[in-house]
Amino acid sequence: MRLVTVLYLAYLVLPMALLAVGSLGDSWTNSLLPQGMTSRWYTDWAEDPTFSRAFLVSLKVVCATCLIDAVIGLPLAYAVHASAHRGVQAVARLATLLPIAVPELVLAFGFILAFSSDRLPWLGGFWLLVAAHVVLTLPYLVLTLLSDMGTLDLGILERAGESLGAGFGRRFVDIVLPSVRHALMSGLILVTAISIGEFQVSNLVSGFLNRTYPVVLLQAFYGATGLACAATVILLALAILAAAAGALTARVAGGAAHGAGGGRA
Repeated sequence: MRLVTVLYLAYLVLPMALLAVGSLGDSWTNSLLPQGMTSRWYTDWAEDPTFSRAFLVSLKVVCATCLIDAVIGLPLAYAVHASAHRGVQAVARLATLLPIAVPELVLAFGFILAFSSDRLPWLGGFWLLVAAHVVLTLPYLVLTLLSDMGTLDLGILERAGESLGAGFGRRFVDIVLPSVRHALMSGLILVTAISIGEFQVSNLVSGFLNRTYPVVLLQAFYGATGLACAATVILLALAILAAAAGALTARVAGGAAHGAGGGRA
């Protein structure tokens, strides 16, 4: 069992380690390891306007995606959770999971067919790229919120607020939002990690002026390998930071829930 775990970790870590080594190698051609040592690839990355422009596009897409996901996902998750009919809940959950089940290439081809016509000539535009990211990431936020809502006593708290004269809007702002704030933050961090690394749909939907970081990254591998490795390491570092932030948020949320449970006891 331990051997299997070690082999799996080696299989997982080795490609990332090779990327890190390649980002510091002077040249890497037809060999397992690069030759020479240099840090110039990171300097070239910082000075390359293509990467900086792509990173800015990805940052804008992530921010817009998180904002739209929060505006849509929170009411949607609450509506599914508050529904008394189990059939409605099942259908809503199935619809929520559909973008995850459908291959990304299918979604991308659907976007191409729908938005490259004369009536809807939006293919390659920034907001269509954001819309594609929303479709891909919204299920993860909704599922995160639903999982957290299932462990909370929102119904009891809302009935208590209603008995004190609080309307729906007041209950939503004063009870629901504070209760799910940790889950919302954790879900948005997950959305960020998925959006910043998304490639398949972005590669087919984005135009030349709206290429995201992963799209430019793939094209870089056809040029200087060291530069591409350095750019990949930076993207990997951002993904690790997002994952660590999500884990920390989940831990804080778990500690807060445990403390609240202890207080009620």
